Amino acid sequence: MNYIHVDFILIAVIILSYLIGSIPTAVWVGKRFYGIDVRDYGSGNAGATNTIRVLGHKAGIPVFIIDVIKGFIAVELTYLCKSNFGNHNEIFAIFKVVLSFIVVLGHVFPIFAGFKGGKGIATSFGVVLALFTYPALIILAIFLITLLITHYVSVSSITAAFIFPFLNIFVFNANEWAYLIFAIVISAFVIFTHRKNIIRLTKGEESKFFFKKKEPLIK
Repeated sequence: MNYIHVDFILIAVIILSYLIGSIPTAVWVGKRFYGIDVRDYGSGNAGATNTIRVLGHKAGIPVFIIDVIKGFIAVELTYLCKSNFGNHNEIFAIFKVVLSFIVVLGHVFPIFAGFKGGKGIATSFGVVLALFTYPALIILAIFLITLLITHYVSVSSITAAFIFPFLNIFVFNANEWAYLIFAIVISAFVIFTHRKNIIRLTKGEESKFFFKKKEPLIK
């Protein structure tokens, strides 16, 4: 009976992680408070950047914060069943990585929004913040500095993602292989999800981002 209970908890946490990731913050905020679906405007992406572009900072900043929290909470959910792993810290680390991927997958393919979500950048950052707190803060600084210089969110995201695994390996000397694999995969994932942005950048068609408030596309 105890084994069945343990299995149920693990499965329940995995499902819950996906459902948390599937909360389409940008879509719900747009529809609830503005009567629109942000995916129908701008880049068509259900993320914080497009929400700011379409609806303004007042809508986009809360979307970003909530999406970050989604990723952070998913990792913290693992501690609900940490006792099930006993002293097997390596297996527990693998489980945390699995939930990390699942919550990001939920954000990109949300069951609550027709499986059409965002790129998962904010949610990925929430995961990274939980797993690699100090590297995450450095990556955030790199992202912001790059954004201030280039004014391209895509370039900033790609730059931060590219540096992330090297930062963990060569600066923080991370030796937990499950986390290292996650760092490499999430880096590749972020770059891959920006492939259309890269094409627009090469054509000079990528939209710039400015911290100062400007008129949203939808008033």
